[in-house]
Parts: sequence; C-alpha cells; structure tokens
Amino acid sequence: MNDLKIYRWTGACGLLTIALFFVEFPIYFLRGPLPSAASPDLYAYSVRNAANMLTVVFLDMLIYCLFLIFLAGFRQLIRHADPACEWLGTLFFGIGVVYATITLLADSFQGTIALDALSGSPNQSAIRVLMEAQYLLFGSIGLLLIALMMIVASYATMASRALPRWSAWLGYAGAVLCLAFVPSMFAGAPNLAAFYNPAGWGTTGVIAGFPLAAWMIAVSILMLRKRESSAELSGIGV
Repeated sequence: MNDLKIYRWTGACGLLTIALFFVEFPIYFLRGPLPSAASPDLYAYSVRNAANMLTVVFLDMLIYCLFLIFLAGFRQLIRHADPACEWLGTLFFGIGVVYATITLLADSFQGTIALDALSGSPNQSAIRVLMEAQYLLFGSIGLLLIALMMIVASYATMASRALPRWSAWLGYAGAVLCLAFVPSMFAGAPNLAAFYNPAGWGTTGVIAGFPLAAWMIAVSILMLRKRESSAELSGIGV
C-alpha cells in the first residue's frame, strides 16, 4: 500500500470516528438524570437504560477500531515527512493505543452493569463499584493521555512539517484544555451534575471528547487534501 492510500484511509477513518462520536454523544442524554453511585435508584436506572448502555459500548467498539487505523496512519505521515521524527510518531501511536485500551476497559465496566441489571438477580454493590470505577478512566486518566497524545502529535507536526503549523497549535490548545481538567479528580466527591468534578459532565463529557474531536477533524481533512502532494512525493509501497 502506498502513502496515497494510507493517507486516504487515515483521513476517512478519522472523520468516520468523529461522525460516530457525534452519533453516540446524544444517546447519553436519553438516559435521564444519572443518580449517584450511592443512590438506591442506581439499580432502577441501570435496568431502565441497559439497552442504551450496550448501544454506547457497541458504538465505542467501532469508534476505537477506526481510531487505531487513524493512529497508524498519522504515524506513517510523520515517518514519511521526516524519518528522524519516526520515534515521535511511534510515541503518539503508543499513547493512543493505551488511551483506546483504558476507554474500552471503562466500556466493559459499563456493559457489565447493563448485563448484570438484566440478569434478574443483580448485585447492587457490584453495580456501584463498576460505576465508580469508570469515573477516572473516562475522566482524569483519559484526559492526561489525550493531552499527551495531542502534545506529541503537535510537536511532531511542527518538527516534520508534515501538516500546516496551525493544526499543531490547535492540538496544543486542546491539550491545555485537557490538562486543566486532570486535577478535577481532587474536586471533591463525585457529582455527576457538576462541571468540574471527577465524574462531572464537563470532565467526562465535554472536555474528554470535543478537544480531541476538533483536532482529529482538522488533521483528517488535511490528510485527505494531501493526496496530490503525497502522490507526487512518494510512490513508495510500504
């Protein structure tokens, strides 16, 4: 496969990843208010929204398969633009794989809640533990990895000149937003209705999704538009 095809697949998979993210995001709001993990209403909430939870998990499985293709394609872009920056591309890929892994782990917890709620003999203590186990994975831990990923990608973009500099600055801006919410893990007891909180909608929803989405949209479009230049610069198969 030559670089032309790699960039085409990378850009397409990146845009499809974000398209599925925008399909998935509103599904959360169909669940209604989420009770605290200590609330006795958590079981009823889990039973009522089991199908919703499993739908989100299924979409995330598709999203992160596509995301892995995007990661590999971006690494190839950096490697081709400047072989000396290959280690940055590899570092970006490695961080992205870890991020995808912990997100799918959190999804597994969410799916287990749904399946246990549908079992007919749920363990309410287990549901609470699994619910609380998701907070930092979707929140501070995930945000730190997203920030590191965008910092490495932005530095590699500038060092290799693989993409316009403005795309790197967009990545840096997104990374700063994510880093600003990493300390939210110290903002007190989990409060799902709060903005800046370990389990808050600002931390685990808005900031955990939209800065990365904005950067990926920009990079994916730029990679699709690099088709002619990549064809001129390289016909090398990989």
